Amino acid sequence: MENSAKSRRGVVVGVLLGCLVTAVVLLLVMGRTATPTDASAEAGFARDMSVHHAQAVEMSFIARDGSQDDALRRLAYDIIVTQTAQRGIFTGWLQQWGLTSSSERPAMAWMTGHGGGGHAVTPDAPAAMPGMASEAELERLREATGKDQEVLFLQLMIRHHEGGVQMGRGLLKLSDREEVATMAQHIVDGQTGEIELMTDMLRQRGAQRLPSIL
Repeated sequence: MENSAKSRRGVVVGVLLGCLVTAVVLLLVMGRTATPTDASAEAGFARDMSVHHAQAVEMSFIARDGSQDDALRRLAYDIIVTQTAQRGIFTGWLQQWGLTSSSERPAMAWMTGHGGGGHAVTPDAPAAMPGMASEAELERLREATGKDQEVLFLQLMIRHHEGGVQMGRGLLKLSDREEVATMAQHIVDGQTGEIELMTDMLRQRGAQRLPSIL
């Protein structure tokens, strides 16, 4: 009788543990697959990175059209194509999640406490998103020619990429949603590689990078 009771208790405990494990697994799966909300890190990343990419594309068009150097023109073209395609993906995510492409939430609010926000905004300093060029810097880039324009483009784009890397790393700390985390890691890896390439291109022109923001 005693052994039978122990056996029944063992079965009950086993069933309860099995139910608990199942509940935990379901909670984790549902947590990862739940649709991102307007205030989520995923939505903030998609919106802010889209704006960030838009400026990179703008600067790359200026450099591609102004330079006669084949290597620099290829780099600019690659940035245009890659980041335009990624912006399309960000827009698709937001539509899929039932969210708008813009929000009243401040830029980088999703990354507060993780290296985002807190950037001073002045006419001559980068805007709130890390690595962004100011309007004054963009105007200098448009007006520059030849080697001067190439150097300025490389300097601004390196800093811009550093900001993209910072944002990608921030998302990876805040989200494990597969498609978003995969994109963030791709941005970190791809832009880190381009930073190395652009740093070498600056050396070839006898110039140096701007102070790093990483």
